[in-house]
Amino acid sequence: MKPVWLFAAVLLLTPPAVIAGESANYSLAPDTVDSGGLRGTSASYAVNGSSTAGGSGASAAYSARTGFAGQLLTPAALAINASPLTITEGGTRQLSATLHYDDGTTAPLAAGSVSWSVVSGPLSGINPSGLATAALVYQDTAATAGGSYQSLSTTLNLTILNTNPDNFGSYAGDGIADDWQVQYFGINNAAAGPLRDPDGDGWDNLFEYSARLIPTDPLSLFSFSIIDAPGGGHSIRFSPRLPGSTYTVMGSGNLSLWAPVTGTVTDAGTLRTVLDPQGGGTPRFYYIKVQRD
Repeated sequence: MKPVWLFAAVLLLTPPAVIAGESANYSLAPDTVDSGGLRGTSASYAVNGSSTAGGSGASAAYSARTGFAGQLLTPAALAINASPLTITEGGTRQLSATLHYDDGTTAPLAAGSVSWSVVSGPLSGINPSGLATAALVYQDTAATAGGSYQSLSTTLNLTILNTNPDNFGSYAGDGIADDWQVQYFGINNAAAGPLRDPDGDGWDNLFEYSARLIPTDPLSLFSFSIIDAPGGGHSIRFSPRLPGSTYTVMGSGNLSLWAPVTGTVTDAGTLRTVLDPQGGGTPRFYYIKVQRD
């Protein structure tokens, strides 16, 4: 019988070795590679090519996932921001957006890829490019902007700054600060007009604003009197004299030429007395000019 010869061949498949990797931002060159060529290490990182799908290596500068043709990241949150977080009334502020991924990394989003919205407050609108426009306000007022991208959404709190005290709605340009009118009369109330006297005490709103009185309280009023002073002249008394307003007594002998009275001033609480040495035995006229500081 002829002998039969059997031949066997073994083909050894060598997995791809760990080699240097590079991109525009970094390069990875292991200091050591294991005998199978699958695990590379250095002082800063380790890359394990023999991990099961989804394994990863990381350092302070990057993270790498194995088992994928490329690194896959899942957006986990959306953040929107503005710098600063204030908008001058009638002005604009550019909003920006950032994606936060599930591995802790972030990436900026083009503002035009976000769907913007006004959630609340005096924002007159946000255009498709993320430019927010503020409405006019009577005081510093909170506003909230919203943004959404794919299934993610978030909000951003802003403050609209009141930079012009007399430009709001029907109260604009009437000489009285809008916040004072809204405080006592609400928004767009005709009774808040500068020449109106809603409490019937004889002083109009413009004067009560200047003298820091309460325009809806008839007991909150301003009083003054003129009496002859011992030794000649006149004493002009008025009340209340309140902090934050300036009071000037004006005098005249003919109702034509007026000048500030420069006599002695005495204060007792909210009562002020101004002694005018002029006018003894002759007619003398006075008025008090009140200005809010």
